[in-house]
Amino acid sequence: MSAVVDLDGVTFSYGDSVAVRDVSLTIGSGEFLGLVGPNGSGKTTLLHLMLGLHSPDSGSIELFGQPVEEFDQGERIGYVSQQSTNRGGTMPVTVREAVTMGRFAHAGRSRLSDEDGEIVEQALETVGITDLADRRINQLSGGQRQRAYIARAVASEADLLALDEPTVGVDAESRDAFYRLLDSLNDRGITIVLIEHDIGVVTDRAERIACINTELFHHGDTESFVESDALEEAYGSTGRVVHHHH
Repeated sequence: MSAVVDLDGVTFSYGDSVAVRDVSLTIGSGEFLGLVGPNGSGKTTLLHLMLGLHSPDSGSIELFGQPVEEFDQGERIGYVSQQSTNRGGTMPVTVREAVTMGRFAHAGRSRLSDEDGEIVEQALETVGITDLADRRINQLSGGQRQRAYIARAVASEADLLALDEPTVGVDAESRDAFYRLLDSLNDRGITIVLIEHDIGVVTDRAERIACINTELFHHGDTESFVESDALEEAYGSTGRVVHHHH
């Protein structure tokens, strides 16, 4: 299995405050990794390091086999932050226009082709929002808007989908449907890295877990994580897993 992300001894600080210390892990192609840890544990920082949004103070990071600082194939990555749901969608564009943005990197300076248009329509259908295509992003609910951003990543033919607490502010029914969507995208071979505060959801969905609180307490399959002491070590005595059966 080829590596999508490979971190070796990565440390990153904000001034004098260490956010991530000496983290090494590899994410294989087609993997569904859940990234968990208490608030302020460095989860988002670690995800940003993986995507090249931060440069490590020490250690090395490779993305699709290239040093992350040299990686220039942004269309291979779909990133959905919690702010994309929280901010209410400030772009004055329709859902179709937002999803079409996923094709711009492929078109370069050329005009979008009929094939690009077909890929956009397929992405809308895959994510189940064809009926919302002509609605403006800022008129959608949090769950609908979240799907539009996922559709944009699908349209870009992203190989890696990085999600930072994407269900914040989303109702339970939409959240369940969203995770079923993630399962189907992962079944199609898309690598998924998910930060989610609900550990039970992560352990039910992800095949591998990375548990962090500045340092990496666990990186392995979900079963070994549930059986380990990593949760209590990272969270303290309040940490526990609650399973959600959908």
